Amino acid sequence: MYLVVFRNRKRAGIDQAAYDAQAGAMEALAAQQPGYLSFKSYVAADGEVVALSEWADEASARAWGAVADHKVAQAEGRNRWYGEYTLYACDNPRTHCFSASD
Repeated sequence: MYLVVFRNRKRAGIDQAAYDAQAGAMEALAAQQPGYLSFKSYVAADGEVVALSEWADEASARAWGAVADHKVAQAEGRNRWYGEYTLYACDNPRTHCFSASD
């Protein structure tokens, strides 16, 4: 599994409806890509967003990064939506799981 963590803060005064529409379109497009496993996004109380995407392997995640529509969205993110962001990516992250049984 290949994990991508995208931490970001939006610029003040963005068109949130336009951002949400583009983000929704990208989430739907990502889900159609080979190797896609999952995507979730969380907003902290201070406004920071943490988005997690899981891919079968690094090649799948990198291929998603190179999809033409995604490249357009990435450029718009830098030019229009985000005040700052950090992307972390790792192959085969150490994973611990717990599930309480009834």
